[in-house]
Amino acid sequence: MFKKVLISDDLGSVNKGVLTVLSGLNIKDVQQVQYCDDAYLKIKKGYLDNAPFDLLITDLSFIKDHREQKYPSGEALTIALKKEYPTLKIIVYSVEDRLQKVRSLINKHHTNAYVCKGRHGLLELEKAIHAVYDNNIYLSPNVQQALNSRTDLEITDYDIELVKLLSNGLSHDDICSHLKENKKTPSSLSSVEKRLNKLRIQFKANNAIHLVAIVKDLGLI
Repeated sequence: MFKKVLISDDLGSVNKGVLTVLSGLNIKDVQQVQYCDDAYLKIKKGYLDNAPFDLLITDLSFIKDHREQKYPSGEALTIALKKEYPTLKIIVYSVEDRLQKVRSLINKHHTNAYVCKGRHGLLELEKAIHAVYDNNIYLSPNVQQALNSRTDLEITDYDIELVKLLSNGLSHDDICSHLKENKKTPSSLSSVEKRLNKLRIQFKANNAIHLVAIVKDLGLI
């Protein structure tokens, strides 16, 4: 079992629950931080001291305060650490259950497990720790479909943004203006219309409202 674990979460009540799970697994060396920057520094120092952490358990959302952060979220922290220390095992423990987020963290950034906080969260966290220790990927039951072939659709972050803007009531012209203002491409009206039309066909949606409903049901937005 893991010997040295770091918990990164800004809520003490959550940390207590995670500590109980780790104690039950007889993991003695457990450290806690409430800022992602502190987590990054501890992980880095562990490697520099030749005493690396075996596992990081991190939330995704952290409440902003007066302190400026290079890594303002668990997602930013995970991406940075996996690039620098690809062998580090990371479990995300979060209330977020958007499938697109899960797919990105697992497939693109090689996170080892995604556990949803909730009624059975701590039980699932224990299962995740065992799975990750055995070099397996673990997903909570309510987000497992994120990696199923049924939801393995060709959809990008750009597509997600288009549908989000559509769901906020923006017209095609408004979407183009938003993309241009934020220097995102393609931003032409024809490009936006072609992509949204392709998404409607891909998701077998009858219209824009139906498309938004389907994408929401899949947990992609």
